Amino acid sequence: MKTGSMDESILVCVYYGPNGERLIRRGGKIAKMLNCPLYVLTVDRQPEDEWDIEKNHYISAWKTIADDFGADQFIVKYNETRPVAKVISDVAKQKNVTQIVLGQTAQSRWEEITKGSIINVLLNEIPFVDLHIVSVSRELKHQEGFYEKGIRAYLLEEAGGYKLCFNHTHLDKYEGIFYKEVGTDFNNGVFKFMKGKEMIEVAVYDDYIKDINNGKK
Repeated sequence: MKTGSMDESILVCVYYGPNGERLIRRGGKIAKMLNCPLYVLTVDRQPEDEWDIEKNHYISAWKTIADDFGADQFIVKYNETRPVAKVISDVAKQKNVTQIVLGQTAQSRWEEITKGSIINVLLNEIPFVDLHIVSVSRELKHQEGFYEKGIRAYLLEEAGGYKLCFNHTHLDKYEGIFYKEVGTDFNNGVFKFMKGKEMIEVAVYDDYIKDINNGKK
């Protein structure tokens, strides 16, 4: 357990999706700066055995990033029926959290608060905690809703690049999630995968990727 001189503690709240990585990195940087404990929390109504490959992929990637920042605990609340704001406030109290990092779309993403703001609820539940609201970039907003549901896929190395395939073999170079563009008959879209401790995102055109080194982190 890290003990900073300011007696601070950071909780990052993430929901599976493209913004999670940025939230963990933001919270991780704050925790390193303050030399204090870092916790990451995600909440879901479904039990663990009903999670699909896309959710599990995000969780795996987030755990890797959280470990890289020396997180004290990665907390997953499965099969949760309580309001999300209540879960966050309870965890914050249990861990003596002083700062919470949230995504701008937490309210719509977690589909929890139909009236009012989840921020106002948290301010009432835990008034002693500072809230950091991280906005979603325009690029990420643009991507949401324009890709089909992610499916497991693999990259097979070929001369001059990589070929996208959906059958696992011993020749596969990388495993990840492929998001196909809506409205296309070809396999055009985005492939996301872990390369070392980094989440990489590369463009796919007709089942082909030219260079994974140009991918976005």
